[in-house]
Amino acid sequence: MSKFARIIGTGSYLPNKIVTNHDLEKILDTSDEWITARTGITERRIVTDESNCDLATIASKNALEMAGINASDLDLIIFATTTPDKIFPATATMLQNAIGANCPAFDLQAVCAGYIFALTTAEQYIKAGSANKVLVVGSETMSRILNWKDRSTAILFGDGAGAVVLSGDNETGILHSKLFSDGKYLSSLQVSNNKINETGFIEMAGNEVFKIAVSRLSKLAEETLRECGMSTEDLDWMVPHQANIRIISSVAKKIKLPMEKVVLTLGSHGNTSAASIPLALDVAVRDGRIKKGDKLLFEGIGGGFSWGSVLVEY
Repeated sequence: MSKFARIIGTGSYLPNKIVTNHDLEKILDTSDEWITARTGITERRIVTDESNCDLATIASKNALEMAGINASDLDLIIFATTTPDKIFPATATMLQNAIGANCPAFDLQAVCAGYIFALTTAEQYIKAGSANKVLVVGSETMSRILNWKDRSTAILFGDGAGAVVLSGDNETGILHSKLFSDGKYLSSLQVSNNKINETGFIEMAGNEVFKIAVSRLSKLAEETLRECGMSTEDLDWMVPHQANIRIISSVAKKIKLPMEKVVLTLGSHGNTSAASIPLALDVAVRDGRIKKGDKLLFEGIGGGFSWGSVLVEY
């Protein structure tokens, strides 16, 4: 039985279509300067004819290639998404078929915290000895639930996929994880449909979401480090959910972490929900910033509210 779940491969994929802030100026009462100052986002990727599974398939193949294993070696696939291709079957089973895996596969829904919840779930399977090689995917087509006339939400979100391969390891890997949910805030960030077969769009109370996110994530980071006997000085990188630069910078300031230690991709990706952390992780691994042995803090919060952290030695 392995003590740790270690990340041995990362992968990502972004659709080809780029929508800039200047493009949004043409359809919304907004400006590039306003969007950039308030969010840190200058552009985002948007799907055209691609499915969520299409994005996840490419990201997963890239992660498997880095890990040096085949899809047939996988014991489990966990697919974090808010935007499945169908009500059922699970998009995870579509992905399983697309990559040629032969293992259990299921979807997990915790909105922007989905990757954190999925990674923690995968860790439990590995620590229990029920799985040794697990593919964890965060993939979203958020543009399909956007109201493109709502300038408060249309400017924020983008589409993309990120994936990691976890393997059982006796030496290091995931060191600590914490998950939380609080259903009191359901209306603060939600999709507006009342029934499952109705069309709905993202609705958000921006100021309330900002306050809750900064409060919960900064407290969580402090608790996580304290419970691991660490300080911010011991962290090499924080890889946060890429929601809004003001949230990220406020959390970093509260925990006294210099922004030079924060991986940021939201400028060119926007908020890709469950995909944002694995997307950012893959970018920083492949450009050489994140190296073996680095201590990483993942944090995310999403509608529900659900939030969590994972501390990893890469």
